[in-house]
Amino acid sequence: MPRELSLEVFPTLDWSDVESRLTPAVRSALERVLETQDGASLSSGECFALAQVSGDDLLGLLVAANMLRAELVGNLVTYVVNRNINFTNICFVGCKFCAFSRGPRDSDTYFLNLDQVAEKAVDAWQIGATEVCIQGGLPRELPPFHYRDILRAVKKAVPGMHIHAFSPMEIVYGVELTGMPLADYLSMLRDNGLDTLPGTAAEILDDEVRFVLSRNKLSTAQWTEVIRTAHRCGIRTTSTMMYGHVETPEHWVRQMLLLREIQNETGGFTEFVPLGFVHQNTLLFRQGLARSGPTLAEHLKVHALARVLLAGSINNIQVSWVKLNRKLSQLCLRAGANDYGGTLMEENISREAGATAGQYTSPEDFQSLILEIGRIPAERNTTYRRMSIKLPGIDFTSEQAFAAEFA
Repeated sequence: MPRELSLEVFPTLDWSDVESRLTPAVRSALERVLETQDGASLSSGECFALAQVSGDDLLGLLVAANMLRAELVGNLVTYVVNRNINFTNICFVGCKFCAFSRGPRDSDTYFLNLDQVAEKAVDAWQIGATEVCIQGGLPRELPPFHYRDILRAVKKAVPGMHIHAFSPMEIVYGVELTGMPLADYLSMLRDNGLDTLPGTAAEILDDEVRFVLSRNKLSTAQWTEVIRTAHRCGIRTTSTMMYGHVETPEHWVRQMLLLREIQNETGGFTEFVPLGFVHQNTLLFRQGLARSGPTLAEHLKVHALARVLLAGSINNIQVSWVKLNRKLSQLCLRAGANDYGGTLMEENISREAGATAGQYTSPEDFQSLILEIGRIPAERNTTYRRMSIKLPGIDFTSEQAFAAEFA
């Protein structure tokens, strides 16, 4: 009998170690994706079956996802030097999974003015950041054009800074405040400095689940309308999914297939970011509505499943290091992911919910983490159009240059 394999040893496994152990249906599905390098080759039934795998079949999914990652994006692990700016924690939405928001009368509320936001962007630029990620709570009676004014303030202070800002929830609120049509509102933001849009506020794109998470959140239809319209306006976005709370694996699959459908229409997604639910300080968990975050198997499975289902459509899969510890983030990179996200410099939302990974990871820390797993660190810009390989004493602008040097 072949020796028993545990989940912990999957990074050491090759396809030859697992293929004979797989059930025929799982083996057939994974081999087809490996051959075509395209998740569209899977039937919907096969997608749902892969989301339910366990035991040796789960090991096969993880190994196949890592093989597919190597074929699609190579051995680079990318990151962006950026700064998070959460300009206010005042919010009326009341999401049960959020421990960051405050009511307007709470003692620890804050609201950064335009000069303070711009100053944070200047500070970030001076230490090498190429991006600021700007999001905040939704205060009542926000000035109608406040989001536009934030963009103007940052671009005036740091013209070269990439502004990645405003979730679809904030966009819907801005449309409500101004009364402008969605496409016109997004075009106005673009013309005033909005470069890309975070695909956050997605959580799970199923309205029954969304009603449990937050009764006041935008609907699935609203989220997809904002994203599709942003793409049509030339504003690229990320895509996200929060897992480990109320949802089931079927929800993961439906969301990934929806994102794939949108990407096939627009080509506007830069990456997919699985976001593990951080439960400790949330009302959702305290009320007994959610489980206590993802298991190790779920963390790994979601990243691997994303690599397989989104292959050929969204090829950058990011780990959210703020929600994972050092070892787990490295394991997810070995389960199909290829991007570490951003340095952040200050991170409040996950930390308030109970995450303990910290608020900042330096470029040097990223490089060390990446080298530890035998991959090549590369600093990127927001849209992955510029990369610079970072190794001690070596700086290449492409993986091809690295390969040529060490062939």
